[in-house]
Amino acid sequence: MAVASPVAANISFRLNGETVHAPSAPSHTTLLDYLRARGLTGAKEGCAEGECGACTVVMVRPGEAGSVYKPVNSCLVFLAQAAGHEVLTVEALAHDGELHPVQRAMASGGGSQCGYCTPGFVMSLFAEHYRPGRNGACETAAMAGNLCRCTGYRPIRDAALSLGPASADDFRARLARPAPTLDEFACNGFARPASLSECLGLLAADPGARIVAGATDLAVDTNLKGVRFRRLISVEAVPELRGFDDAAAHVDIGAALSLDEIASRWTAAPTFFHEWLELFASPPIRNRATLGGNLATASPIGDAAPMLLALDAEIRIAGTASIRGVPLHAFFTGYRKTALQPGEVIHSIRIPKPLPERVRFYKVAKRRLDDISSVAACFALDFERASRVAKARFAYGGVAATPIRATTAEDAVAGFPWDAAAAERAQAAVARALSPIGDHRASAAYRLAMAQSLIGKFHEETPR
Repeated sequence: MAVASPVAANISFRLNGETVHAPSAPSHTTLLDYLRARGLTGAKEGCAEGECGACTVVMVRPGEAGSVYKPVNSCLVFLAQAAGHEVLTVEALAHDGELHPVQRAMASGGGSQCGYCTPGFVMSLFAEHYRPGRNGACETAAMAGNLCRCTGYRPIRDAALSLGPASADDFRARLARPAPTLDEFACNGFARPASLSECLGLLAADPGARIVAGATDLAVDTNLKGVRFRRLISVEAVPELRGFDDAAAHVDIGAALSLDEIASRWTAAPTFFHEWLELFASPPIRNRATLGGNLATASPIGDAAPMLLALDAEIRIAGTASIRGVPLHAFFTGYRKTALQPGEVIHSIRIPKPLPERVRFYKVAKRRLDDISSVAACFALDFERASRVAKARFAYGGVAATPIRATTAEDAVAGFPWDAAAAERAQAAVARALSPIGDHRASAAYRLAMAQSLIGKFHEETPR
């Protein structure tokens, strides 16, 4: 079995139309670090955790018929991860002294004051401007990952709505060609294998290495907490971890697929999935973050776990000998701990069919979009004759050391009509079962109140 050697190597990728060769750097060096050192200072560090969007650049990624532009947070992309990619920064947009139409719309409409955040807005809007199949005005939600503190959003919104169809320019022509194909790559402290067997071989040779997918969590640790990983193993180019299968008995989602890719492939996804996806971080984060990474962090406030718990999902785990399945409710073994053994990697997430009859996901946060949950919940019901509950799943994040299912609340409604009395029994069971902690996001009392209140909201929204 071939194992990539962690030798020093140049990190080559396409940047603003040219191939660049960045010297090997420490594994925590970000794409943003490199861009600014190169003099491309339009991308800036604001929050260093993917909330403000000041560092937004665009990557060229595969589309249905050629390529698409995808905005990403360059502060959350390790430089080594950029190897083989194609990247555009705001400096590439203007030509011969003429602003790009997106830039011109922002400037003429008064969409900028201090200008610190403006390049990030421009790059998100640039990607939306060239979105294949766009009809009508640009979707302002495409800029949901960008924050501005001084301009006010109305002129920025107006700039987006003023843009017509993209011109037949070089940027549009680029989308007719395939996106780069990622190959095996290795440099000091970083390896990107091109097969599952190679990935597992690297893990076996170095059990202390960390798996990285989109880096939307690990890069925050390096940026804000000073964490340094001795070695990172990227799963971005492992095809076995990027599969998708919407079969008769289940939906299998590859652990290394980004959330945006899942949305593109799951064409028959139910409404609740799209509602959940909209509340999961921001578009630039969803273009990089993966389900496998969100679950592997075992965060008690991760948004994926409550929904998947309510769907009775199973985690498929790959090791050197075989692939084993672990029910998601047994996957989290403690605070930030999982059932993964040394040398194992999450292969896929399996959701059994048929899906529940009624499912709703709720997220309580200080902002509706692009924020971390104080409480997240997903409730699912199946019914039998006489409108009685045949099966219930009440799942929560943010109320315990791990994402959990409130099984006593499920038992309180099973076999009964889904009426106000059943909802009240479930609320009482939650009050007895949950002991949330308080922190800077929410007090323990508030979290418990929200956990109960969301059951009432679910009842009102899913009458039977």
